[in-house]
Amino acid sequence: MDVRGKPGMNEAKRPEIKGFRRFLQLAAVFILGMVAGSIVYNVIYQTSYNVLWIQNKDLQIQLHQAEEDLRTLKKYNNRSTVIKEIKVRVEERDPPLDSLAVKEVTKQLHDELEVLRGRNIFDIDSDAKMARTLLNRKIYIVRDKEYSIQVKTMLVSEGVLQVWVDMRPYIRL
Repeated sequence: MDVRGKPGMNEAKRPEIKGFRRFLQLAAVFILGMVAGSIVYNVIYQTSYNVLWIQNKDLQIQLHQAEEDLRTLKKYNNRSTVIKEIKVRVEERDPPLDSLAVKEVTKQLHDELEVLRGRNIFDIDSDAKMARTLLNRKIYIVRDKEYSIQVKTMLVSEGVLQVWVDMRPYIRL
């Protein structure tokens, strides 16, 4: 109050400032909620996109292998003693490796073993030893990470060459 008993100019505006401060607090909470909501949405979107991308990559690899198998089967359908199909299997590890890295290494290894397709299964002994020697401890690079493989077993049965490999992250000394 001023000297005359009337409310001063500062006292009259004080309720308006309190209302404005309350509005700013509510606006700040609303904006923070929008930011938090967009972060949650982006995490969900990126996770689902990553799963979709990995599935797409897996399907591309399967399609490529099926096309190669189809070509071979058409070419060697009358011969029962040749390798018509190649299957590469990576042994499970604990903790599991990145599934995309496993698929990429499997594809690269499958492409390298493609030279054995069409070979006589009775002559595979020398070729399998050579392939095992060349591929053992080979280093593959997938997404800037290095992985080494070790061929565990190679088996030919009914025109199908099955190769089991152990895949590990490569550690340079």
